[in-house]
Amino acid sequence: MLRTLMSRQWAGALALAAVFAVVAVLLGNWQYSKHVDKTANRDRVAAHYDAEPRPLGDTVDLTEPVTQAEEWTRVTATGSYRAQDQLMVRNRPFDGTFGYEVLVPFVPDDGSPAVLVNRGWLANAEDASTLPEVPPPPEGTATVTGWLRPGEPDLGRDLPAGQLASINVAGAQAAIGPDLPLLDGYLVLGEESPEVERPVPIARPRTDLGPHLAYAIQWWFTSPIGFVMVVVFARRDYLDAQAQERTATDGTPVPARPKKVRIWDEEDG
Repeated sequence: MLRTLMSRQWAGALALAAVFAVVAVLLGNWQYSKHVDKTANRDRVAAHYDAEPRPLGDTVDLTEPVTQAEEWTRVTATGSYRAQDQLMVRNRPFDGTFGYEVLVPFVPDDGSPAVLVNRGWLANAEDASTLPEVPPPPEGTATVTGWLRPGEPDLGRDLPAGQLASINVAGAQAAIGPDLPLLDGYLVLGEESPEVERPVPIARPRTDLGPHLAYAIQWWFTSPIGFVMVVVFARRDYLDAQAQERTATDGTPVPARPKKVRIWDEEDG
């Protein structure tokens, strides 16, 4: 049997089975990593989202980027919006429709760095060259409460002034200018006081885990199938060869393989 498996035909099949097994294991690991990420996000939301808000300046190190571990931390700050530096983030989905998310810098009264506040979502205007009308933020002193999030990667797109392709803090800083240093992260607005008309609030984050764990297990269990098939068919060749050898030495006839009967043959009979 081992000699049969080491023949050129079956050695090549074993190599293909090994490649398939490696690919299946890697795909399983990839799906499992997505499951781990979703589990961590669910745990962060469960720990932070409905917690009592804490003062922004006492919650995170304002000189460092917001970390993933701090994501969805609920904070509050008092200060004022800088409405003249409003930015629009393009191609943001909401209920299956794409539009804009509205970012406005908020300057805390305690001297902390300004933070970008995501005030919500607006549908696209009638054409791509026109921006939707945006409800302005409160004037004067205001209090905002919301959830911290890390900034997003720069998508490297050249857009008109006042627009961003993602919530990338470096890109926002370049658009606003160096006179207003920004916290490296942003705030998803929950409530603000005084209350004014605002864009559609950003929805609560999804925490379902999806099918990634099931897919990972399926890929892992699938990985040895190639080896099983090779062994099964190689064993059949091995038994055929053994039968041929017995015929050659002592005249024992080779047993005929049962012929497959097709459905239409049975009907004809």
